[in-house]
Amino acid sequence: MLRIILLQLVAMVVAACTAGLLGGVSALWSALLGGICCFVPNGLFALRLYTSARKPGGANPMTFLFGEFIKIATTLALMGAVVWLYRDVNWLAFVLSFIVVLKSYLILLFRHRP
Repeated sequence: MLRIILLQLVAMVVAACTAGLLGGVSALWSALLGGICCFVPNGLFALRLYTSARKPGGANPMTFLFGEFIKIATTLALMGAVVWLYRDVNWLAFVLSFIVVLKSYLILLFRHRP
């Protein structure tokens, strides 16, 4: 889980830097905020699963489902906060960065280990 979260952090930084180079400061901040809207809820979800798995009895399906619900609600709340508080949102950079961070785990799936 930690590798996925770290990969998402790297993908967020790369997406933000790329957006900044191509679209300016507004695109950089939009891409960074879009990545944060995905990265933070996933990090909190991973932390919750990790702590639940360390308890006696381990994690159960309800812990996972409740955590997933909280992750989705947190993602939507963060997106709403960005739209409400940051008026210069570059929507292309915001959405593309969110998608890049969300799907960055695919890199680990296709990585071959010797």
